[in-house]
Amino acid sequence: MSRDLIKRILNARLYDVAIKTPLQQAPKLSSQLRNRILLKREDLQPVFSFKIRGAYCKLAQLDDQQRQLGVITASAGNHAQGLALAAQAMDCPAIIVMPVTTPDIKIDGVRARGAQVVLHGDTFSEALSHALSQCALHGLTFIHPYDDLDVIAGQGTIGLEILEQCTMPDAIFVPVGGGGLIAGIAAYIKYVSPQTRVIGVEPEDSNCLQQALQAGQPVPLAQVGHFADGVAVSQVGKHTFELCRRHVDQVITVNDDEICAAIKSVFEETRSILEPSGALAVAGIKRYVHQSGSVGQCLVAINSGANINFDRLRHVAERAELGQQREALCAVTLAELKGSFWSLCELLEGHQLTELGYRRQPGNQAQVFLGVQTHPSQAPRDKLIGMLASFGFPVQDLTDNELAKTHVRHMIGGRSQALPDERIVSFDFPERPGALFRFLEQLDTRWDISLFHYRNHGAAQGRVLMGLIVPPGDEAKMREVLDAVGHRYQDETDNPAYQLFLGISAKANPGETVNQVQSAESATLRRPYRHLSLEQETVS
Repeated sequence: MSRDLIKRILNARLYDVAIKTPLQQAPKLSSQLRNRILLKREDLQPVFSFKIRGAYCKLAQLDDQQRQLGVITASAGNHAQGLALAAQAMDCPAIIVMPVTTPDIKIDGVRARGAQVVLHGDTFSEALSHALSQCALHGLTFIHPYDDLDVIAGQGTIGLEILEQCTMPDAIFVPVGGGGLIAGIAAYIKYVSPQTRVIGVEPEDSNCLQQALQAGQPVPLAQVGHFADGVAVSQVGKHTFELCRRHVDQVITVNDDEICAAIKSVFEETRSILEPSGALAVAGIKRYVHQSGSVGQCLVAINSGANINFDRLRHVAERAELGQQREALCAVTLAELKGSFWSLCELLEGHQLTELGYRRQPGNQAQVFLGVQTHPSQAPRDKLIGMLASFGFPVQDLTDNELAKTHVRHMIGGRSQALPDERIVSFDFPERPGALFRFLEQLDTRWDISLFHYRNHGAAQGRVLMGLIVPPGDEAKMREVLDAVGHRYQDETDNPAYQLFLGISAKANPGETVNQVQSAESATLRRPYRHLSLEQETVS
């Protein structure tokens, strides 16, 4: 298969529409990571992603009759736009089946290029099944988004261009969804430059290639994360798996915060804004350098796409600082004594606050939700946490707590004293008009709702935090009902972020809390608090 694929790559026809993208220096990233970082700018393609390569390459292999009858595909967006443009250039009718959760910018991009859009299902797998069912009915040719040798060959031309633009890079980092991009690049790179490492990068919650390589065969993921919607694929392809098994050296996974930080890093280098899947390779390089300690290597990242909805940027900006380890979130407990809040503020003098939420609670104590700017080398978060604890403040690090980052930081002050049977559950559900209300209709009405928080992140998945009053003995029934709803959920009742800020007020020992704060006050420098930051002025 590999030898045949190399021939297809060398003979690929695609530059009628696609462009040879630049391999761009990234001086700021190179300085930060102490390696030479190069960005392969596939976000500069006419459809703002690499997918035009494979789509055009495949259509060029069809005969006139096949093109006249038309083609169909399923896609979360970028392959759809690539095929739409390729079909338009060849005067070929095209039908694109897309999940209903696809970002509007990708749907609009397909329609603008003359293709017919059919929205079907919440996931790529559902869209794929529907598209395949239409082929026989209408005599259409199915263009697979990744598991087709001509499509793979089109994507593989990126590897050919890289070796023309840069002699023998040490490693190439490639985003992975269904595997078409990395399969084509890896096959060509290993044929011409076998010493160059090819490293795949996947989200932690969509690592279908990593799991397939571990299992020795493609395996479906039980659940797929949707933040990086361009790679939200539950199972790697048959052809792509065989090629990756032979030619891919390593697969790295990264979390959502690291992806957001990578989007910011690329913006600072290029002033372009990548979509989450488009920034995976840069996030992978950062993780690789941190883990391996490599210095002085030439590392290439494939910037695979820039089709991001504008309203997702607020979430990206919010999480980028956490992904760069430049913000710490923590909970601090105070005794309600005169001057206790100012003792904490004075201790934080000289630190740049990013967030401060203060709420007095029953039992003569208060909880403070604190965000502080940090630096991974000069002022790491563990140093901040240790400093607060050394002055007697009970403190808990919430920086890696997803519930705190997604919901609780926006809900400070919601404690209750009279809900001993409250259970807290977080949900993810496919985001579309009316989805929130349909979600509520699916829940059993036997339990009262005691808390509800929903925040639209502009992504394919909506997120809800809900409190239910579940009497003793009903827990098993609650789990049965939630399982039947069919959406991913997690019981958060014991999550410390909920317990500290939203749960039933604890019966604190006033004497113990007073002593803790008095200890903090005695250790804090006693001088008037004169330098209050803008964030602190707003809170006070």
